[in-house]
Amino acid sequence: MAEASVLSEGGGLPVLDFSAWREGRTQADRVQVAKTLVDVCRRVGFVYITNHGLPAELVEEAFGWTHKLFALDQDKKMLAPHPDGAKVHRGYSWPGLEKVSQQASEKEDPELASLLRQTTDHKESYEIGSEENTEQPNVWLPEDVLPGFRSFTTRFYWECNGVANSILSAIALGLGLDEDFLLRFHSGHNNQLRLLHYPPVEAASVASAAVARMPAHTDWGSVTMLFQDDCGGLEVENPHKPGQFITATPIKNALVMNVGDLLMRWSNDDLKSTLHRVTLPPDQDRYTGPHRMTRDRYSIPFFVSPDSHSIIECLPACTDANRPIKYAPVLQSAYRISRANTQYQSRATTVTTVTAVAA
Repeated sequence: MAEASVLSEGGGLPVLDFSAWREGRTQADRVQVAKTLVDVCRRVGFVYITNHGLPAELVEEAFGWTHKLFALDQDKKMLAPHPDGAKVHRGYSWPGLEKVSQQASEKEDPELASLLRQTTDHKESYEIGSEENTEQPNVWLPEDVLPGFRSFTTRFYWECNGVANSILSAIALGLGLDEDFLLRFHSGHNNQLRLLHYPPVEAASVASAAVARMPAHTDWGSVTMLFQDDCGGLEVENPHKPGQFITATPIKNALVMNVGDLLMRWSNDDLKSTLHRVTLPPDQDRYTGPHRMTRDRYSIPFFVSPDSHSIIECLPACTDANRPIKYAPVLQSAYRISRANTQYQSRATTVTTVTAVAA
């Protein structure tokens, strides 16, 4: 199979056709897909994946539920509030609650959090995990508020996990490992399905940094799978020109996959966890002129993480005399909390701001 049939360019990022991996063709075809995926993860850290295995109708249904969820009155959404603090990341996060950043802290740092929150993130989200994750139990809306929501999103979570397992297996093979190596650390119970809504906002406010949509950051886990609507706004740092960003134009029926911090640590920086952000979309907005308002934007990321007891340490294949180990071993749960501590304040310090933003 020629490489051109596997990898192409589109939307500013590489596009990988995953069908040869999924459809059980020859081992040579599977190895080619695996090595191509790992090569892209080394060079860019981001890739569109087509023919990934999730039916387009299922993804469309997931966006339908996302629209229904965020169309609810605020008092209804607040029946499933995100728990106080950083330890449990589930339920509904209202505008102003979470502040995405690239900072990490081993403990809560009120001064750092206050500094970061001088620019509010104008978004709302709902987080869902495995029903068997006792460390981070789900926070559900009452069934009569949005009948069928819990059942669908639970099913969609595990459908996404199946695709994630295929991607992890391909990455392992591309690194020269057994296909099931990374799966030994990923039961699926420590992943996170996030439904995201970016309400309309004045473009001038974003351009002047008075508010943000989602600032530049890397993801915490192993890999992320992202489903976008057609609004646009996602940007990825140019691997050849740090500080410059590439527009990740949505591609119909493709998911965007990116490497997370823990996979980068595992690979001794061989695979790249790349900065990305959500900013102003193209000019396809609700209003134009001096008071231009952005469109609503909806997206669905699926964060794939090792189990909380997993110890992330350099893979033997990723170190030698010329590549010394860069990171000390880290426990997944400890790393997650160190990142979350800068993003969530105690509710007592945010309720006034939240009320103002969400009004």
